Amino acid sequence: MTNNSRERGIYRVTIVGSIVNIVLVIFKFLAGILGHSAAMIADAVHSLSDFVTDIVVLLFIRISGKPADEDHGYGHGKYETLATVVISLILFGVGVGIIVNAVEQIVAFMNGVVPQSPSTIALIAAALSIVIKELLYRYTVRAAEHLNSQTVVANAWHHRSDALSSVGVLIGIGGAMFLGEQWRVLDPLAALVVSGFIIKVSIDLFKPCIEELLERSLPEDVERQIESIILSVDGVTSPHHLRTRRIGNNYAIEVHIRMDGNLTLNEAHRITTTVERQLKAQFGAGTHVGIHTEPIK
Repeated sequence: MTNNSRERGIYRVTIVGSIVNIVLVIFKFLAGILGHSAAMIADAVHSLSDFVTDIVVLLFIRISGKPADEDHGYGHGKYETLATVVISLILFGVGVGIIVNAVEQIVAFMNGVVPQSPSTIALIAAALSIVIKELLYRYTVRAAEHLNSQTVVANAWHHRSDALSSVGVLIGIGGAMFLGEQWRVLDPLAALVVSGFIIKVSIDLFKPCIEELLERSLPEDVERQIESIILSVDGVTSPHHLRTRRIGNNYAIEVHIRMDGNLTLNEAHRITTTVERQLKAQFGAGTHVGIHTEPIK
């Protein structure tokens, strides 16, 4: 897949998500206001954060798709990683915001303040949100696998977190509507539980991105695979000083190898080029490969 087709694919799936999100935001806000449901209004804010992250993806993917230039010799792939960090931080902020709002409602309930019962429109909005956002999650995660994009994966999980949030809202609204005044606290309690899932997802997305930005090496099994590929090329021995890292969705590999010191420069170059091609065939054309050749002593 070329960079241009990959970028177009990311744009397409993100625009689909943004259109769905903005429609849901409007519908949820109206349902929350007309249905007297604070939980639904909070869920609308969560959907609004989805729309904001879609905009972030559209802006950062355009930058990350640029080829290497004088100021960015390894390309712009880490802008996509940075976009994923932004999404994870937004998710975390949304989770904390839901916790604060839920705790305030629980404290008020314990002090004798009974919230107004939500109406049917809020319940319908929660159910529709679950179905729509789960379908959007599945569509987006399939696209992410095809496009090999961390940012699209992050956005897919943002859709899933919104579906989970709506599950909590559905339980809370249903309990408040059908179980009586003493159970209206289910609304903020469900939101409190769901916010924990949202925060966990944000941390799971944030951690690998920070590891990449801090230049953490690739997993050990990947490095062993790299060494195996190098040794499969005739005339190459003793790969050492292996250094690896991620640059967005691409790998960067630097390694020293040994060859017969009596080889001509042309022969040594041919073998080195073969190693480079083998690595790119396995890990993608965008893999950055730097090989230092040493004679066998």
